[in-house]
Amino acid sequence: MVRRDEMRDGERAVATPPATDAGLVFIGRIHTPWQDRMECPRQGRADGPLCQIVIDDVWKDALKDIELYDRLEILYWLHRSRRDLVWQSPKSDGTTRGTFSLRSPVRPNPIGTSVVFVERVEGTTLFVRGLDCLDETPVIDIKPARESFVPLAPPTPGDAMTNA
Repeated sequence: MVRRDEMRDGERAVATPPATDAGLVFIGRIHTPWQDRMECPRQGRADGPLCQIVIDDVWKDALKDIELYDRLEILYWLHRSRRDLVWQSPKSDGTTRGTFSLRSPVRPNPIGTSVVFVERVEGTTLFVRGLDCLDETPVIDIKPARESFVPLAPPTPGDAMTNA
């Protein structure tokens, strides 16, 4: 197992450019049992522990009808991740892959996504299973999972792909 911030054989880091403000607004925080990356699972599971996504009160009206979906896609900011690796050795076997060909949390812009399974909603708190992030992870956005979502508007040209 790799230690925190350790470079594995074959990995490559770069000097990161200065940060610029992308204008992200965190809409809440995720509460999980994991305090350290070394205890956090690599992928969330439907039978994983019950976690909480607590949305800031200012966004409570945006949760209207969220209970219509049993699966949601959560986008979150991996606030404790490295941002400088361009080559990574995920299996620690000496082979390397480019960061963009992996689902590693180590990325230039550490945005994580998980499809979660909704157990219940209480006020501004969503009780879910399927997360794979640390406690206090900031939430960027919530959307119905693509496979669960049926658009409300009538179809427009380009909505459906056809085989010609």
